[in-house]
Amino acid sequence: MNFLQFAIWGAYLTCMGAYLHTHGLGRQIGVFYSIQGIVSIFMPAILGIIADRWIQAQKVLGLSHLISGVAMISAGLYGLEAGDAVQFGPLFTLYTIGVAFYMPTIALSNSVAYNALEMEGLDRVKHFPPIRVFGTIGFIISMWCVDLLGFQHTASQFIMSGTIGLLLGLYAFTLPKCNTNNDGKVTSVADMFGLKAFALFKQRKMAVFFIFSVLLGVSLQITNGFANPFLHSFGHIPEYADTFGVNHANMLISLSQISETLCILLIPFCLKKFGIKKVMLIAMLAWVLRFAFFGMGNPGPGVWLFVLSCIVYGVAFDFFNISGSLYVDHQTDPSIRASAQGMFMLMTNGIGATIGTFGAQAVLNRLVFVPFKNQADPHVVMQGWSTGWYIFAAYALVVAIAFFFLFKEDEGVSE
Repeated sequence: MNFLQFAIWGAYLTCMGAYLHTHGLGRQIGVFYSIQGIVSIFMPAILGIIADRWIQAQKVLGLSHLISGVAMISAGLYGLEAGDAVQFGPLFTLYTIGVAFYMPTIALSNSVAYNALEMEGLDRVKHFPPIRVFGTIGFIISMWCVDLLGFQHTASQFIMSGTIGLLLGLYAFTLPKCNTNNDGKVTSVADMFGLKAFALFKQRKMAVFFIFSVLLGVSLQITNGFANPFLHSFGHIPEYADTFGVNHANMLISLSQISETLCILLIPFCLKKFGIKKVMLIAMLAWVLRFAFFGMGNPGPGVWLFVLSCIVYGVAFDFFNISGSLYVDHQTDPSIRASAQGMFMLMTNGIGATIGTFGAQAVLNRLVFVPFKNQADPHVVMQGWSTGWYIFAAYALVVAIAFFFLFKEDEGVSE
């Protein structure tokens, strides 16, 4: 399940920006990535509630992937047929339907996994991270296939994503049964619609945690959306045109996901050793380095800085997303766990990622995508890229400092 779940995302997440930029939609890259955040504001919560109350989570997971898969294949077929004449409206509409039903499946797959582990009497903190590694492996293999098949700049990436989605949609119906909590004794609107998950905000530690989930979520999709077109922009400078990083940007970026596979395995040890606050703080500082190294590097002599950026990405992403999900699962009642996972998804990939992608697009539109008088000089364009990465690094540093002072230590998840 985890392998297929993230292979779907890996087919387009890191290279869609390159496809859009190549086909004249560079100024809309942020819109395409931000819609993932917008739908994550409400779709994971809605489907999480349905999974908690009415339809078993594995069935909701399967239906969601089937709908998403059909929409993504349709987007890919339209893109291939339209070629260079691709229009924003039709492509964006089909893509939006696809991600609207894909994004909730990330939280749902976590709930299904935690349920399966609990049925077997296994410790989620200890046993889930090694299983989640297969998701990252699926993501990497998908990225490499797109790169080697020449799909980075074509709409075929959407067809590949949708096809994998259909496979997982069918497979999901064979997964272990997840119980619902609808016993016919609904006594309030909050019970009926699963709104009790919002009551977590009454607890100061959870309220602060969710607020910082939003602030850190701002960073999540920036490199996914813009790293690939950033690397390809070096191709306009002769000394970098034939470098590996320019011609196989997706494979270079995949070092980030390879780093993830190792960092996931560190999570149980780090949570037990350091606790949730220090683990989250490490993630935030890793985001600072992720952006800063991009700003300083190049695909020639400075490629080692890109490699370092990819290495720290594993810490930045996993120590936040996986540890955060485990923390939410530990802190919530079993009756609202699917809804609580949806809430975490809403804060990170919903509100946070939406703000982040719109904000990053605004910054890069000003520094990179708007015509300068000397736009013909690619070095000026690359300087704009570097400035943008430094701005993102400064933001992540401010969030880390604020988190250090405002979030109170809670060792519960590490026990």
